Amino acid sequence: MLLSQITQPSDLRRLSLSQLDELCQELRDTIVGAVAARGGHLGSNLGIVELTVALHRVFDSPHDVLLFDTGHQAYVHKMLTGRVEDFESLRQIGGLSGYPSQAESEHDWIENSHASTAMSYAHGIATAFAHTPQSTRKVVAVIGDGSMTGGMAFEGLNNLGHAGSDVTIVLNDNGRSYAPTVSKLGESLARLRINPKFVRQQNRLERLISDVPVVGREVERAMDAAKAAVREMWEPTSFFENLGVRYTGPFDGHDISGLEQALSNAAKIAGPVMVHVVTQKGRGYAPAENDAVKRMHDTGPFKNAEVSDEGSIGSPAPMPLSAVPPRGKYTDAFAEALVAAGERIPELVALTAAMPDSTGLLPFAERFPDRVFDVGIAEQHAVTSAAGMAMGGLRPVVAIYSSFLTRAMDQILLDVGLHELPVVFCVDRAGVTGPDGASAHGVIDMVLLTKVPGMTVLAPSSYQEVQVMLDDALDLAKGPVAIRWPRTSARLVSEHEVGTGFAARKIISGGDVCILAVGKMVEAAEAAVAELVDSGVSATLYDVRCIKPLDQDMMADAATHRLVITIEDGLAAGGVGSMIAMQLADAETPPRVRVMGLPDTYLPHGDPDELLGQVGLDTAGIVAQVQRHC
Repeated sequence: MLLSQITQPSDLRRLSLSQLDELCQELRDTIVGAVAARGGHLGSNLGIVELTVALHRVFDSPHDVLLFDTGHQAYVHKMLTGRVEDFESLRQIGGLSGYPSQAESEHDWIENSHASTAMSYAHGIATAFAHTPQSTRKVVAVIGDGSMTGGMAFEGLNNLGHAGSDVTIVLNDNGRSYAPTVSKLGESLARLRINPKFVRQQNRLERLISDVPVVGREVERAMDAAKAAVREMWEPTSFFENLGVRYTGPFDGHDISGLEQALSNAAKIAGPVMVHVVTQKGRGYAPAENDAVKRMHDTGPFKNAEVSDEGSIGSPAPMPLSAVPPRGKYTDAFAEALVAAGERIPELVALTAAMPDSTGLLPFAERFPDRVFDVGIAEQHAVTSAAGMAMGGLRPVVAIYSSFLTRAMDQILLDVGLHELPVVFCVDRAGVTGPDGASAHGVIDMVLLTKVPGMTVLAPSSYQEVQVMLDDALDLAKGPVAIRWPRTSARLVSEHEVGTGFAARKIISGGDVCILAVGKMVEAAEAAVAELVDSGVSATLYDVRCIKPLDQDMMADAATHRLVITIEDGLAAGGVGSMIAMQLADAETPPRVRVMGLPDTYLPHGDPDELLGQVGLDTAGIVAQVQRHC
């Protein structure tokens, strides 16, 4: 295999074009195999294979800096920078991260699951390099796969153009972002405009004309008008160039030879250059190419498609029913509840920041297509837009991941909270999410949301609780509400195991210790109580349900115990347990309180339950904590 011979990017430069085609197929096969076994980002990486090969043949990493935005596009980059032998460990504890990682390689500068950041990183790094005399280092920002819809990208772009930073920007346009028409004439003009010889001659001519007295300025303005007219006829709008960024493209993102020429030319131009590349998301794997929703952008483990007798790739075989656990998914519970709520509340609308499928909005969109708003990767805009909708009499529900919610905390605090608006935040992937790593865990949402005045925060412990809580959020709350749930599966429970309103649910009574469990931690706490009974310890157990405001009947009951244990799958410092401890400290006879939560550190990637077990947030950890302090 050619891929096994690539131990560093420079090895690519000895390969012929035909060998590069063979290598690209090997890269795709390796990606499909690894993601089928471990899960991960499939479609986005299949689409960027040729582009990544071309980047590493033109630029000299790590001397030159390659920044991937978002980092989920970096699988090929990892394999071409000496990590192919470890690729089978992708997203496993102790294995390769699903994103670039400084701890893994000198070729990785940033770890980012949050989109639209590379322009700003590039501006800062290029500024630092400019302060180093005789520096020859290049900075390349690879953005796309929707990242150009984020406002931060345009903030960085504006500053790159203003500063004249020496940065090559590669826009990976895979049909999920800005996508102008491709034509042979347009491509020819694009190649001409970035050809170094043409640029030098154009700059020389413009200097000569501007030096001509009186008529020089008129001729210069006429030239500018003529160039603008050509751009309007044959190319995308001059938006980028109005910001001071030279634009070229679009180019075929699967033509390595053409990409190398375009990138080499761009690298020779002083100042920021945007190289627009059109790629096919999911390229080379039929199930991904045929996935109309998201081109298998991200996926859990699946049975790999097999090649048929005709040589075409078939669809992945479904998992046998016996392999499906008797549980549900929190996101599915939300999707069902939202459609039902939409039927009875005509003012109900839903917003998403580029994730209608992953956050469960597709069923609602199919039923109410005019009541769903996908604002792109623009979380701040989504929240403030929801505030405006609420002001106008609508009932907005913002479906968002926990790790992306934090990008819009200013808007939640001052645009929604300050105005006491009835916006419902449905926060998916809360807590330890698992294989995507440190930048994707949603561990700080409870700390932040509970500090918003007037905010009600709910945490379901089962599939059925999601549906009850959404209805209560829409019907009972006067101001903003957040409902947060984890990525892990939701247990299905009976009717008597479901709470109501904003009250806690008492599960069992006991005299030795009171355990207050939040969300998914209720299940582990129930198992712990059963073990404690066998060892002679009697426990009271509550499903807290409403994190803010705390149920005062629950608090009064907890205060009658000598020991109170709180358990949450969020940061312990400043979280729910801290709030409970502060309130109980004012009791007439304050109980001892032990707060169990996540440590103040960046957790690695891995199975969520394994990670929780490592920090003591499992049944064994709860039992040990109680026995230690009883």
